[in-house]
Amino acid sequence: MKRELIVTCEHGGHRVPAAYRSLFRGRGALLASHRGWDPGALELARRFGRPLAAATTTRLLVDLNRSAGHPRLFSEATRDLDAAAKARLLARHYVPYRAAVEAAVRARRSVLHLSVHSFTPVMDGERRRMDVGLLYDPARRGEAALCARWRRELLRRRPGVAIRRNAPYRGTADGLVTHLRRRLPEARYWGVELEVNQKHVGGARGTWRAIQAALVASLRAALR
Repeated sequence: MKRELIVTCEHGGHRVPAAYRSLFRGRGALLASHRGWDPGALELARRFGRPLAAATTTRLLVDLNRSAGHPRLFSEATRDLDAAAKARLLARHYVPYRAAVEAAVRARRSVLHLSVHSFTPVMDGERRRMDVGLLYDPARRGEAALCARWRRELLRRRPGVAIRRNAPYRGTADGLVTHLRRRLPEARYWGVELEVNQKHVGGARGTWRAIQAALVASLRAALR
């Protein structure tokens, strides 16, 4: 059965809604950092087709890619809000996004959900050498097979690119994709998180555009 592609981008910007700007005074550098958003992720998501859902508010407000109750759902800017303020924040920014994605998935018979992200080249003083990460659940044979094909097709188009599967994060770690896997069978839902090194986003524009084009073309080939 052919799978319908759904694209989302949970960390596409670092905008702060007016009602919460006082919480971020003096935190401009934090907002602009990889902790505030995923640079390049929304641009890349749009190359796969119009995203079903894309957030441009900062993840430091509430992280749309974390489950309710996760210790990093709220950041240092919002974790000390009282319970009522947190409930309002979730009701306005978190619940509608997550519910819209799940409703769209459930409205289709068979879905490939691509959640697009980018990662910082240096974490805790350690340089990450990889260029692209494909995150999936190894227990879902369809996801694993798709990512193996995608990797082969991408290497055909960009032979020098360093691709790793289930890195820099585990494909089964907490996230929107993992949440939806728990709620939907493999026959109806495949979820893959795409991670791209932010060094390319801030590097040569031509190289970044070429990587984007190769990622899109290689996924299309892998799905055929």
